[in-house]
Amino acid sequence: MSMTDPIADMLTRIRNALMAEHRTVVLPSSRIKREIAQILKSEGYISDFRHEDDGAQGVLHLELKYGPEGERVISGLRRISRPGRRVYIGRKEIPDVLGGMGITILSTSKGVLDGRSARQHGVGGERLCDVW
Repeated sequence: MSMTDPIADMLTRIRNALMAEHRTVVLPSSRIKREIAQILKSEGYISDFRHEDDGAQGVLHLELKYGPEGERVISGLRRISRPGRRVYIGRKEIPDVLGGMGITILSTSKGVLDGRSARQHGVGGERLCDVW
């Protein structure tokens, strides 16, 4: 069975794991999912991630991050651009998610970037998701 929206699947798996208070999430790997995981790690939303080659496409292991009292670091994830409705924004249209408390992740000509980096590079692109 083929998956029509692998990024939405990734976000849903993370959301479900957070609701169940799991420490790790295992999902099928791809280049774009690894780049999204790298952004989540660099912004402090996950502890770490690793790619494990299994002969086919590989597996991605994400280590979720929780606060000192067990509260979730990621309080929300929203898929913006979908296969049925692509959402493209220019460099001047990149939003501040929750007044700067969250991030938006974009697929640009310079690769997958968070909103702040895309503004610094002066590029827009496809708005993949918001994380807060």
